[in-house]
Amino acid sequence: MDNDNTESRVSALNQKDKTPYVVTSKSYTAVAINAASKAGEWIKTRLGTVTQLTTKSAVGDLVTEVDKGAEQMIRKLIFTHFPDHAILGEEGVEPGPEASAKALEKYADEEYLWIVDPVDGTTNFVHGFPFFSVSIALAHKGEVIVGVIYDPSRDEMFVAEKGKGAYVHGKRMKVSGETTLEQSLIATGFPVGRDSTLPANMAGLTHLAPKVRNIRCGGSAALHLAYVAAGRLTGFWEIGLNAWDIAAGALLVTESGGQIGDTKGGAFHLGIRQVVATNGAVHAELVQALQEAEATGFENS
Repeated sequence: MDNDNTESRVSALNQKDKTPYVVTSKSYTAVAINAASKAGEWIKTRLGTVTQLTTKSAVGDLVTEVDKGAEQMIRKLIFTHFPDHAILGEEGVEPGPEASAKALEKYADEEYLWIVDPVDGTTNFVHGFPFFSVSIALAHKGEVIVGVIYDPSRDEMFVAEKGKGAYVHGKRMKVSGETTLEQSLIATGFPVGRDSTLPANMAGLTHLAPKVRNIRCGGSAALHLAYVAAGRLTGFWEIGLNAWDIAAGALLVTESGGQIGDTKGGAFHLGIRQVVATNGAVHAELVQALQEAEATGFENS
């Protein structure tokens, strides 16, 4: 995707704000959009062509040559514009919570840190299930200031800038209006830790299913967060996530008027692994339900 198309994707950003905001081709957001677009389109062309499939921490924790190639592409595109910035990519980190924590700690003193998940939903991609995404975030001194999630299957670009709102198809997003869990469509994911994090998530699923309108599990935490921001889901929770799964989506949610934090009700930070994101109105009720079910995941941290 060329810069003209990149510009057109974000030309409507902040059109409702009092102060006009222009995204230039050299801005952080434009670079994130361009990188996500190019990687996403390449990933889409590789559907059904995977030849190197390996596992990381578990049989359900997959990585392919497409994940690695997409991350390399994103790194090159970012470094072309910002060679002094740091990049934390999923494919450069060993599996497991300890490795994730060490990776974040390694970059703790970086002023600008890009956080990249080249293919969020690799299992879906491998099976040809069209629910996967590219997730790119930029943190400044530990605070996420840009979040971009691209769904190549639907050509949907979700974009957020700190303090400037969140958008899809150039239109400003707003979280849904449900006020109770009973009215809510909630999403979750099934963690790869079959003996650790998965039982906690299953306990939450069993407890919540009778309390909500329905539950979905698409297989991409980033897209679930984008859907909360867009008002397509009332809320989302999952145990055992990493910074690259949630950094971009977290900003999308908050900039759309929603709320994100941990399963005990704590505030969001890049190191949280047990995640709850909602439209805000049902946040306390969802957190309480997970605590009642002893499904916060902190018991397995």
